[in-house]
Amino acid sequence: MAKRYELSDAQWARIAELLPGKKGDRGRTAKDNRIFVDGVLWVLRSGARWSDLPERYGKWKSVHKRFTRWAKAGVWERVFAVLTKDRRNEYLMLDTSLVRAHQQAATGKGGPKIRLWGVREELGDDLLKEQASLDRLRPGLNIPGIC
Repeated sequence: MAKRYELSDAQWARIAELLPGKKGDRGRTAKDNRIFVDGVLWVLRSGARWSDLPERYGKWKSVHKRFTRWAKAGVWERVFAVLTKDRRNEYLMLDTSLVRAHQQAATGKGGPKIRLWGVREELGDDLLKEQASLDRLRPGLNIPGIC
């Protein structure tokens, strides 16, 4: 049984032949492609830093360096291209728990707006403008019920 964030045997079978490092491929033969891919998925799905990668996946610096080399070589794009062609792919979705916004993105644009309780919004804006103009003309004079 696959651990959290790891590929199942069926998922691994779908991508194993798409990855470099197989016998017959140019360069070194990879003995741990599955462990490496599971490590990459652990980091990407958990949102953790590379340096927090559990040791069962290998040294974090080596895993990160290999991930970067594969990204530059287009390995990940080739895998995604093949997987997205399959219309039965149940894992093709965007998980919004992975989409993060800056902490200030939650505030409204333009700062806080004064809202008068019990007054329609359109009417409240007009009353605030009227109050501001009266304050300029006669400092210290307030319209009852507004301030």
